[in-house]
Amino acid sequence: MERRKILSLIIILMFLSLAGGLLNLDILQGAKFRRLSDSNCIRLISQSGSRGNILDRNGEVIVNNRISYDVMIMPQDMDRLDEELDLIGRILGTGAKGLKAEFKKNFLSSSIPVTVATNIKSTEAILLGEYKADYPSIIVTPKPLRNYPCGSLASHLIGYLNEIDRWRLTKLEDYGYKTKDIVGFGGVEEKYDYYLRQEEGGLSVEVNHRGKITRVLGFEPPRNGRDVQLTLDIRIQKIVEDSLRGRKGSVVLMDPRTGEILALANYPDFNPSAFVNKRSREISGLFNNPDSPLVNRAIASAYPPASVFKLVVASAGLETKKINSSTRFFCDGSMMVGRRRFKCWARHGSEDIFQAIAHSCDIFFYRTGLLLGAQNIHDYALRLGLGKPPGFDLEGETAGYIPSPLKRKLNNFRSWFDGDTANFSIGQGDCLASPMQITVMLAVFANRGWLVAPHVVKAVGDVEIASRKRRFNAVPFRKETFDVVRRGLSRVVSDPEGTGNALAGLPVKVSGKTGTAQVSRGATHAWFAGFFPSDEPKYVICVFLENGGPGHAACQLAGKIIEAMSAQGLI
Repeated sequence: MERRKILSLIIILMFLSLAGGLLNLDILQGAKFRRLSDSNCIRLISQSGSRGNILDRNGEVIVNNRISYDVMIMPQDMDRLDEELDLIGRILGTGAKGLKAEFKKNFLSSSIPVTVATNIKSTEAILLGEYKADYPSIIVTPKPLRNYPCGSLASHLIGYLNEIDRWRLTKLEDYGYKTKDIVGFGGVEEKYDYYLRQEEGGLSVEVNHRGKITRVLGFEPPRNGRDVQLTLDIRIQKIVEDSLRGRKGSVVLMDPRTGEILALANYPDFNPSAFVNKRSREISGLFNNPDSPLVNRAIASAYPPASVFKLVVASAGLETKKINSSTRFFCDGSMMVGRRRFKCWARHGSEDIFQAIAHSCDIFFYRTGLLLGAQNIHDYALRLGLGKPPGFDLEGETAGYIPSPLKRKLNNFRSWFDGDTANFSIGQGDCLASPMQITVMLAVFANRGWLVAPHVVKAVGDVEIASRKRRFNAVPFRKETFDVVRRGLSRVVSDPEGTGNALAGLPVKVSGKTGTAQVSRGATHAWFAGFFPSDEPKYVICVFLENGGPGHAACQLAGKIIEAMSAQGLI
């Protein structure tokens, strides 16, 4: 009897415990478990929109998208998995082994489609589609991929796409970026990624306890990214790249009135499609190439500006009235500065400033520089846009370097000597500038006194933004200074003994300055920077050839570009 009572009590307690558990699940935590149940039976199948196009100033396509196809398997019937993979492998010509490895790597849940092949041909997609009735678990889905109809054209301006890295994810996570997102690296793709990137949409479906889809709950259409229009003229860009190909260096063409970049090319360059198609050997070659094909030399690299820098010294001399248009210095091929003999590249005899600019006489500028003093040269270089980033609207620009005796003294470096000033006066020594900085400096003489901000983006979607980037800072030189320097730049080409006389026979009148930069290793760097047409300049051009020899080589390349532009009616 006692045993029966104990057993009854145990049964009663068990039922009370069960009732309490049901009460807890249904009443106290019912809402929570209903939410979990709903989320467990609802799945999202994403669909991707298209990234925004990149266009030139005339609306010509530089970068757009093409439709690619991915193959996915809905893992609801695992009994037929091997059969499905064999079919896909036969049609793609890859065999099933690699597809099985992809399936295992990408599998997340029985209700989420598993990608087993990407970027297949349209003919292969059509063939797989014919088996849809017999193999409903095989899904062929279209996916937009970046397309480069112009190949490597303007690759350094465009940039490339790749999977987001940890550093970028840390910066962009708050803006909706997540792991495995495809984002821009370098150029317009990176700087304007937020506007170019698409928004994902897709299907919301309900699945049963086995993971099979029972019904479609809704559809959110994907949204395409916004187009970005550049100030670039694709016709000029092609001319520039064809002319530069095979010569390590860069070329910049800019409108001196607005700062709009019409062409910007570097060589070696790269083809951004390597990253889209995941050609690992080609990508590895780009990163390991000692010539650094991924570097935008025009904005990110700095070099001794050599004789192009003489325009700074000429302007400073005229503005401070240390020299004038009548000042003459005698060049017999060399001069002593302290205990060291500084040479000129030729014996020019008595030269005024017009002849000195035209003939690039080092002696004239040694003497002018010593009259000015290094700090004056430094200050005028900064006024002309050197020694600081020019304000380009893409990432990665260098500030270059303009030495200062005052800074050297404050930082307890070695003393500044007259020999340093002499070297500084002809753009050698510690002086460094990028091709973009030299372009901006020449624009000051082309537009007679305005330091413009170079920019390459004209509009994002329907919003014109180029007008916002037209920043002009006045360079308050006297009219006489601009007249004298411009006359000297004109004589560089028109004078039979001018260093740029190779440009004299062109259909358009050109003004400019050559430069030959001495370097510690290899051949000299070659510079030419100028503007055309000389009287009413519409273009500033800077040609830089890394280890390209004397400035004459850069001058010849500039001539080739200008002649081709003229032949196509672009001037």
